[in-house]
Amino acid sequence: MIKLDTPGTEEALRQGFHRLNKFMLLLWRLGLGPMLNMWPGGLGRYLVIVHRGRKTGRVRYTPVNYAPIDGDIYCTAGFGAVSDWYRNLQADPDVELWLPDGRWRAHATDVSDADNRLTLLREVLIGSGFAAPLMGVDPHALSDAALADAAANYRLVRFERTAPVTGPGGPGDLAWVWPLVVLFLLPLALRRCKPAR
Repeated sequence: MIKLDTPGTEEALRQGFHRLNKFMLLLWRLGLGPMLNMWPGGLGRYLVIVHRGRKTGRVRYTPVNYAPIDGDIYCTAGFGAVSDWYRNLQADPDVELWLPDGRWRAHATDVSDADNRLTLLREVLIGSGFAAPLMGVDPHALSDAALADAAANYRLVRFERTAPVTGPGGPGDLAWVWPLVVLFLLPLALRRCKPAR
């Protein structure tokens, strides 16, 4: 468990998650997104939010943990309202989601003040696999009061899917790399397997 009250710890965590997110995005682009979601209890559930920068207007990609609940998708900004992706969604709530079952247009709504916030938040944190316990928030063990205290600054976001998305530029857009890797590595493997004379 990481103590967030140590000076510099939160910023170090943010930087660490930023690096991890680049790796997670690469896995989605290589077509491995659905495989990332094969063990939600251990590794967590992952999606990618495709959104626009509120200042630049440029397309941004943010992998986050999520929970599917009653047909909608929920996620949390664990670093609170300062999270860039969360602020971008406040400026432009119409996004694209990359999910294991495909790409979707969706509309984001902050539901941090919902009456059932703790129930929803607990499900999202369970969907984070190892990440929430690493941050000191064990959704399986904490009481509602303890969870409310530990996640007081978390923002809860609901995504309502509006339409499927097709076409280029989605998950798996780098899947063409795999045949090249095989073409490169196969001759090397065959050369090593040749019997010695």
